[in-house]
Amino acid sequence: MCFAGGMETAEIQVRASLSDESTMNFYNEMMDANGGVRAHYQRYDDWLKSTPPERIARKRAEADLAFHRVGITFAVYGEEAGKERLIPFDIVPRIIPSAEWKALQSGLRQRVKALNMFLHDIYHDQEILKAGIIPAEQVLNNAQYRPVMKGVDVPGGIYAHIAGVDVVRAGEGEFYVLEDNLRVPSGVSYMLEDRKMMMRLFPELFAKHKVAPVQHYPDLLLEKLRAVAPKGVSNPTVVVLTPGAYNSAYFEHTFLAQQMGVELVEGRDLFVKNEVVYMQTTQGSQRVDVIYRRIDDDFLDPQAFRPDSALGVPGILKAYQAGNVTLANAIGTGVADDKSIYPYVPEMIRFYLGEEPKLNNVPTYMCRKKDDLDYVLAHLPELVVKEVHGAGGYGMLVGPAATKEQIEHFRQLLLAKPDGYIAQPTLALSNCPTFVEEGIAPRHLDLRPFVLSSGDCVNMVPGGLTRVALTKGSLVVNSSQGGGTKDTWVLED
Repeated sequence: MCFAGGMETAEIQVRASLSDESTMNFYNEMMDANGGVRAHYQRYDDWLKSTPPERIARKRAEADLAFHRVGITFAVYGEEAGKERLIPFDIVPRIIPSAEWKALQSGLRQRVKALNMFLHDIYHDQEILKAGIIPAEQVLNNAQYRPVMKGVDVPGGIYAHIAGVDVVRAGEGEFYVLEDNLRVPSGVSYMLEDRKMMMRLFPELFAKHKVAPVQHYPDLLLEKLRAVAPKGVSNPTVVVLTPGAYNSAYFEHTFLAQQMGVELVEGRDLFVKNEVVYMQTTQGSQRVDVIYRRIDDDFLDPQAFRPDSALGVPGILKAYQAGNVTLANAIGTGVADDKSIYPYVPEMIRFYLGEEPKLNNVPTYMCRKKDDLDYVLAHLPELVVKEVHGAGGYGMLVGPAATKEQIEHFRQLLLAKPDGYIAQPTLALSNCPTFVEEGIAPRHLDLRPFVLSSGDCVNMVPGGLTRVALTKGSLVVNSSQGGGTKDTWVLED
């Protein structure tokens, strides 16, 4: 199980030119500006002060051993075969008060609803393009736009059944959306295992706090998947489609299939006959109605996309177009989480819902626009520059931390292909006290809530996956670069 390959990295942006964090105006999740403990952390702080450090150390070692036994490790692509690491796990929870979560949840529901409406629109009437809200070429020429989906009606009009929206807090504590992950968002198993671990290690904390549960996520996911079964199917067969054991997120695939009580299958376990998908079992073939697929579009059907793919199912696109199987997430969702489309999400919300966005985007310069490009070229040392199709933190310049050579390299890239990049100002991201080698110290973090959609119903379990940069001075939350996870508590009172 891996952040680097199996999870899209939210590119953490801070004023990296300042090495002393004490001189910066970072919002602290636990402490207020005067050094006092925020109200929702008070009971935890009381417990922490009364808990001997040796007990904390012992419990941390116990967590490492438990993660090893369960097999919750991750691999990093490109490293020696078989080399795995433990999930870096921090025992200081990220605590979110009830009112704050309700506001965040409302904004997430609004955003994901608009994104699903956008996906339906661009594969049908394209009203938002005709209205000139988004330039048509930005969508129709996008590498993630799938013409084969034009006119295909999907159950409930839902394309992104599972969305992982990366959120950060900056400035005075305001939330910003960094990116919308709508293809095969992963990491939810970390959320569930972190909660299980915290309840095992410190049951007394859950007696002191009314923490909203997250353990029902697999049940909620299965309910949503069953709700989008093809028309006329009353008792759908649901499966999880994995690329196989060598995928970095394979632990999560097996975990979710097991927790939902459904079959975990690979492409070779499925076949298509008369535009219907079947699964090979020891009792013979069985029809499959809903596929929670963890394979990218390009590898899903060698007859329609990459002919060299051995991971997918030949003919599955035709079965999907015929309405005989539901794929979650739908083919073609990637166009809505592309970085060149991200700046338009607030306009999508206004266009489709007639509402003002409840969550902020990070201000974004689109380098395909001359004025924006001119500004970016003049301010490269201050900005974060990203490839529009980039993921995992690759193809990216963090100006405040870059060398002169790196800045000049990106200047040439921008001049050669400006439409391939966007740029954003740096953000002073929030931090949270974290147990590290030298004791408790602030570390930067983000949050990925998982938003589930079916029909007009958009739900999520309270909280999500909190990722934290454990290394001092590090601004990257993915585990391959020293990042870890925290349990996320949403208080019910």
